[in-house]
Parts: sequence; structure tokens; C-alpha cells
Amino acid sequence: MSGGGAQIEAFLEMMSAERGAATNTLIAYARDLADYSGYLQQSGRTVHDADRRAVAGYLARLEAEGLSPRSAARRLSAVRQFHRFLLSEGMRADDPTRIVAAPKPRRSLPKVLSVAEVDKLLTLAESEAAAEAPEGGAGAAARRLNVMIELLYATGLRVSELVTLRRAAVLEEAQYLMVVGKGGRERMVPLTDRARDALLAWKTRLGPGVFLFPADGAAGHLSRQVFARELKALGARAGIASTRLSPHVIRHAFASHLLQGGADLRAVQMLLGHADISTTQIYTHVLDERLRELVETRHPLNDPPGET
Repeated sequence: MSGGGAQIEAFLEMMSAERGAATNTLIAYARDLADYSGYLQQSGRTVHDADRRAVAGYLARLEAEGLSPRSAARRLSAVRQFHRFLLSEGMRADDPTRIVAAPKPRRSLPKVLSVAEVDKLLTLAESEAAAEAPEGGAGAAARRLNVMIELLYATGLRVSELVTLRRAAVLEEAQYLMVVGKGGRERMVPLTDRARDALLAWKTRLGPGVFLFPADGAAGHLSRQVFARELKALGARAGIASTRLSPHVIRHAFASHLLQGGADLRAVQMLLGHADISTTQIYTHVLDERLRELVETRHPLNDPPGET
């Protein structure tokens, strides 16, 4: 049986002559298709009679070998283009890759701080705000950082939502915030007592203006970059590596800690402002241990002998 070498050569010639593929691209195609052809030969097939199951088997082998989904998708792209070429040239009557789905890149799990680490961060921010001079300079910056971290952990706001908060967003004596999220979608977010107290104390010190966190720049409010830098510096003073801390990490902590405490996934979706619950489901990894414990302690078949 032919291993498909001649067909691969014809495909590479077409890619070079008709599509102007670069040398490095042609080398990558040749390597990927040689690997695919070798797999088919080991499976007793050729490029002429490989079916959808054979292509899926090839992808399964790549996964078993530890190839990343991104790299496997690139391999499939080469195989797909090759089979389309065979179909267009009349060397095959069908395309076995037509309904084969490309491997999806795995979503990395969000970095999450423990409850103890967040508490340490909040406690340090509060103590530094109280210790600084009462007005101006470092004192104002410390108080601002304190209230921003309190709000971030209490609400799970995106950093862009936090820095652009308007004073009019504070509702009912700071019981709630009205947040404008992605796509202009509004959502009402409740505040914890601790965040509410910090926010009310901050508001009493503000002069006239529109934003809760005003700044002298053209935007009129504190920039995301300045807040992120101040947060990382606070984390360093609290013993938390800068690589583990960002405004988004605090948002992750908010969601993860709520789920750990038994919150409903739909409720967390609404609080985070996710349009699709599949985005919120990335946080369900934190539930594994709690769910295992629930089954082990509450399932009727797990009762110790002699107990009801």
C-alpha cells in the first residue's frame, strides 16, 4: 500500500506554487503530514481510504502523547487541507476531516488566593489606611487603596468597572452599587457591611466630582494600571508574590470563595456580570473537595455500620 508520499509531495508543490507558502510553513506541513501518514500505515490504512474514525484516532494518539490542544489543532489543520486537496484533485471522493472537530485549548484555571491570604491583604490595607496621615498624599492613597480592595473583594467587579465607578452608582446608603458592565449591561451588586463602611467613610472625604476614584488624568478617574501597581505593592508587603496577585485575581477569589461557601452558580454568574454561565463554570473547580465531602458525609449508602 502506498504511504501517501507522492500525494503529500503534490500537495506541498500546490501550496508553494499556488498559495506562495513560506519555506518554514512547507517544512511544518511536510513534518505533520508525514506523521499522519505514518500513523495511517500503522493502522493498516492509507491517505486514500482513511475515514473519519481514522482521523479521530490520530487526534486521540496525539492527545495520548501529551501534545497540547493548540498543537493538535494545528496538525488537524494540515491534515484537513491535505484531504481537501485530494478531494479537489479527484484523488478521493470524500473528505474524512469534514465533521471532525478541532481540539479545543484547555482553559487554564484562574489563580485563586485563599481566604486567609485575602483577609491578610484586607487587614494590612485597613491598618495602613488608619496609620497614614489624616489628609492628602500617602494618607489619601492608602485610604483609596483600602476602599477599592474592599469593594473589589465584596463585589467581584472587573477592574475597569471599579475604577470607572460613578458616585451616582452608590444606592440606598451604600447598600448596593449599580454597575455598568460589558455591552452596557447594568447589574445591581450588594455590598458587605465592611465594604459599605469603607465606602461611606471614603465618600465623606471626596470633593465635588463625578467619579468615586478621581484622578487628574484626561479620563478623570484612577487608571487600572495605577490601581494594579498599588495592589501588587500591598501584596508584597503582605508576603504575597506579585505573580499571584492582580485585580482579576481578587475577582477570582470573590467567585471561588462564594462557591466554596455554598453559593448558587447562577447567582455568582449574575454578580460577576457574565452573559453566559459557561464563563462562570471555570470556577467550579473549587467545588470538587466540597462536593466530595458532601457525598461522603451525606449520602445514605455512606453511613457507617450501625448508624441510620
